[in-house]
Amino acid sequence: MARVYPQESTTTTSPSSSSSSSSSCCCKSSQKKTYTVWMKSLVLHSNGCTVYDSNGDIVYRVDNYDRKGRRKVNLMDLQGKVLYTLHKRLLGFGRWDGYRSSGSKPWFKVKRCHKMVKGKAACEIRVGSQRYCIVRMNGKATFIIMNMEGQVIAQVKQKQSSAGIVLGDDVLTLEVEEDTDHSLIMAFVTVYGLICGRM
Repeated sequence: MARVYPQESTTTTSPSSSSSSSSSCCCKSSQKKTYTVWMKSLVLHSNGCTVYDSNGDIVYRVDNYDRKGRRKVNLMDLQGKVLYTLHKRLLGFGRWDGYRSSGSKPWFKVKRCHKMVKGKAACEIRVGSQRYCIVRMNGKATFIIMNMEGQVIAQVKQKQSSAGIVLGDDVLTLEVEEDTDHSLIMAFVTVYGLICGRM
């Protein structure tokens, strides 16, 4: 299988043209949405993850190609358009910067908390003046993302089949609350997966 290379954004599209493309999945939704996150890459012999919406369509993907734990990772849509580029800082354990596709300065910063205790914050995230945290819950793959008011804006847990059977820990359900930037939440989930050595 050939590699699927990320498509860098070189031009700015108008709102009318972007609404018809797959990048529309990056906008805030007025409704709560559920995604399936499969911790596998679309590319053979590669590392990463693939994200499906409730209709079974692919909306996001990460392909690290040669190895886990790379210092630079792209979150893309299905066509390979880069939505966020994630950089691991050379100095500082568990610190990452997230860049928008067209930005030269970090859009958000992630810092791993040193004591990763059950029910405690595993990561702290800054997006401008906004603050978020990722809190690890019961179970290896279960965590929530909260804003600074303490509201849960997203939750990740192991996926269950319609019969109630819990699937493997590489198949997850991501629930994102309404009025939330879904691509930004997916960038947070990606960074957390990288910090935990899952991608």
